[in-house]
Amino acid sequence: MLALIGVVGGLLSGAFGIGGGIIMVPLLVSVGGLDQRAAAATSLVAIVPAAVVGSITYFVNGEIDFAAGGLVAIGAVVGTLIGTRLLRTIPLAWLRWMFIALIVVVAVRMLLVAPERGDSVELTVWVALGYVALGLVMGVASGLFGIGGGVIAVPALVALFGASDLVAKGTSLLVMIPTGVAGTVSNARAGVVDVRAGLVVGVAATVASVPGVALALIMPPRLSGILFAALLLAAAAQLTVRAIRGRAS
Repeated sequence: MLALIGVVGGLLSGAFGIGGGIIMVPLLVSVGGLDQRAAAATSLVAIVPAAVVGSITYFVNGEIDFAAGGLVAIGAVVGTLIGTRLLRTIPLAWLRWMFIALIVVVAVRMLLVAPERGDSVELTVWVALGYVALGLVMGVASGLFGIGGGVIAVPALVALFGASDLVAKGTSLLVMIPTGVAGTVSNARAGVVDVRAGLVVGVAATVASVPGVALALIMPPRLSGILFAALLLAAAAQLTVRAIRGRAS
């Protein structure tokens, strides 16, 4: 079951540049039987190998901005350490509803923004500071929700910085490597992660990430945004039903 969850997460990771945690966390909760905290920590382990293979595939196709990735990573690593600390202190019910709210906001944003391929972003001082700030937000979300941060990075790079959707996806996966490693080390030291379960999910996600990238390369950008948004809303609906049932019980 863990491997199957990894395959689904890996396909989405490659296709949408999101790490796959946005779907792996709900599946680990609903199917794997983990609570929100354990699912977030396990997902973060799985994201690392899938992000490595996915970013290499995007790089081969010339769809990564290394300057942007480096600047975003600076903020992301710091943000991840903050997020993993919050993960150990925030009540589970709050985590669940915060995660649902994040998914809905990102889905609406993706429906409103239609990316253009081939666009490049001029690097200025303000743009560089914006990248670092984006990384900080991405890192906090990564550590707190176990999602890799791609659901924040990809829409932000497209909508705020005007990047191509493919460049945004490839750059997002690149940043997830140091982010996921930093978060996993922090969680492991705190004893809140099952590394073996995370690696099972991660290996399966890694294998599935390559065909996911191939799908992204042939998918029209507008269709990619719509499918991404629909996927997020479906995940939010499933988590909402589970949260309401859990509160009733």
